[in-house]
Amino acid sequence: MRRLDRLVAGLVVLAVVLFVVGLAAALLRGGGHAATPEAAAAPATDPADLAKRRLTIAWAGDTMLGSAADPVPDDGAPLFTEVRPLLRGATIAAANLEGVLTETAGSKCDGGDEPRENCFAFRGPPAGARTLERAGIDLVNLANNHAWDYGATGQADTIAALDAAGVAWTGTPGQVTVLKRHGVRVGFVGYAPYAWAPSLHDIPLAQGLVRYADTQADVVVALMHAGAEGRDATHTPVGTEISYGEDRGDTRAFAHALVDAGADLVLGSGPHVIRGLERYRGRLIAYSLGNFAGWHNFASGGTYDLSALLTVRLNGRGEVLGGQWRSLRLHAPGIPAPDPSNESASLAVDVSREDFGAAAYPMTRRGALRASADEQR
Repeated sequence: MRRLDRLVAGLVVLAVVLFVVGLAAALLRGGGHAATPEAAAAPATDPADLAKRRLTIAWAGDTMLGSAADPVPDDGAPLFTEVRPLLRGATIAAANLEGVLTETAGSKCDGGDEPRENCFAFRGPPAGARTLERAGIDLVNLANNHAWDYGATGQADTIAALDAAGVAWTGTPGQVTVLKRHGVRVGFVGYAPYAWAPSLHDIPLAQGLVRYADTQADVVVALMHAGAEGRDATHTPVGTEISYGEDRGDTRAFAHALVDAGADLVLGSGPHVIRGLERYRGRLIAYSLGNFAGWHNFASGGTYDLSALLTVRLNGRGEVLGGQWRSLRLHAPGIPAPDPSNESASLAVDVSREDFGAAAYPMTRRGALRASADEQR
């Protein structure tokens, strides 16, 4: 019996050691493209020098590359034809990648208790990672409800495909991903209300990850997959949001807590429709840009068709110098294209004012963002 007790105790110690090692590795991961002279430049550390540095960060909403039932042609290349110049024009372009890039079979919808008609699993081709890179997407968020559609194998295949294509990723527990551009270190963290991602239900733990990122980077960008979804979910309510029986987080409180902890920019996804922009303690929070691209993946019509690419100009201290909300419209079967009518920008202006009043982030109906106010954090 004593021998068995010692064996059990040894296994427990080993499990703890493996967990700590894995967490440390995740914390130190800094994915991204292969080093270039620009990317490898020594980061500025002097605050006055950082204030002179300039970069742009573009954020796209929910992005999928088809499904097993309806494969995307040409590894998804047709999805980005109209928006490639916009993506490639940013210093760093990021998107929320929903679904996985794998050829494995056996999704969460196979053999589960949930009726199959109410279950959705999304799988794109591993070669789609190269398509994302060619489109100009530098980093994707994996913290969302479809990142585990094909379990651990699906996620591992996705990460391997992204690494091979040179696309950075974030959104696994304890992970901070740092990209270096123009001598500025930009740290990305991702959150979602699921076990395979940093949790947005544990605010103190989420803040701790931001504070750690702040020690590794000059600018911290938090990506959150949060809030209710649906055609009528354009407003960001006060309090907890419930969708499909899931607690999708207290979206406002969570975003504010991330800024309080040191996040310079908070970018949201998940509602599948446009939401407003808020200015909190001089920082910009964008709660949702709707769907960005998908191949028969998204519901269509009305607010579902309105999309955007948000490009934010920052200095090396994370202060917003301006930016542009580029209105897009999705065309069947889910292809984004510029929308000269600026309908999504106009909607964003309206819901921002209705939801946040004087705290709405200043933006024109043509999508021009103003510099952040001189507020102390």
